[in-house]
Amino acid sequence: MSQVHAQSTQGQKAILVIHGGAGVIEKKYMTPEKEQAYKAALTQALEAGYSALQEGKTCVDAVQAAIRVMEDSPLFNAGKGAVFTHDGKNQMDAAIMNGADLKAGAIADVSNIKNPIDAARAVMEKSPHVLLACEGAEKFAEKEGCVMEPPSYFFTQDRWDQLQRALKRDKGDTTAVLDFDPRVNKIYGAGEEDDKFGTVGCVALDQSGNLAAGTSTGGMTDKLYDRIGDSPIIGAGTYANNKTCAISCTGWGEFFMRTLAAKTVSDLMEYKGMDLENAADTVIYHIIPGLGGDGGMIALDKNGDFAFPFNTPGMFRGYIGKDGVPHVFMYK
Repeated sequence: MSQVHAQSTQGQKAILVIHGGAGVIEKKYMTPEKEQAYKAALTQALEAGYSALQEGKTCVDAVQAAIRVMEDSPLFNAGKGAVFTHDGKNQMDAAIMNGADLKAGAIADVSNIKNPIDAARAVMEKSPHVLLACEGAEKFAEKEGCVMEPPSYFFTQDRWDQLQRALKRDKGDTTAVLDFDPRVNKIYGAGEEDDKFGTVGCVALDQSGNLAAGTSTGGMTDKLYDRIGDSPIIGAGTYANNKTCAISCTGWGEFFMRTLAAKTVSDLMEYKGMDLENAADTVIYHIIPGLGGDGGMIALDKNGDFAFPFNTPGMFRGYIGKDGVPHVFMYK
């Protein structure tokens, strides 16, 4: 059963759910000031997305608006706050999908696009492709009017320090190690900033009854060889289908790719008749950890029911519905 049970809007339209990453998010690692900053940023993202819905805009518009707020914040591992690769670069991924027609767009391993979710939408609507990567994706994004920024825009001291700790761990420096979790055979570093999966995502149901999903990330700290995770892979980290649900995932991407986690939730609903909560729980509490992975997801169905299961100590998450009141959570 989900740590936070599926919630229902009793069939009413227009609802938006977000996440700001799952991982080692515990109160002992969080100062009151930082906790308040995260809550404020999540609230702002919810309000931006919900404002679009209230104006009669589409679920795709709402997803894009909410994610842009989180990409612009240095608190999350996306856009401005993207983590650094092993080589000291920022390489970002993003995807968006429209549940009405199953159209999708994604970009991967880009370094100069201010809001990667904008580029993902441009791929969906203005190209014949689904996924563009690297320099080609950046050339396309610039041509389509996406705002470009130099590497200095994405630099944050916290993320740089995080990389330095990871590089020390690479060399066997035990002073950089805080804890070890045998459940996933994983070393946790000095503080929650190192080991939460800061990927951001949003799912939305609009007034026309359409669903959309989007995800944006800076990937993994210290990643090698131009690694691409699950976020821009349609069906793995991002998926939307009006028949079933909209999903955005956060976590150890390799496991979400190997299980096509997002689409699996949809398939369990469509072909096995599961409800949203049980389908999402099956993926997050059984399939993913069964292989040794961890993380979470946000899930929203065509009836307005939603769930946000996670098997990590915490996940930044929130929702906003008919009453227009943002609700945000961080810990289990």
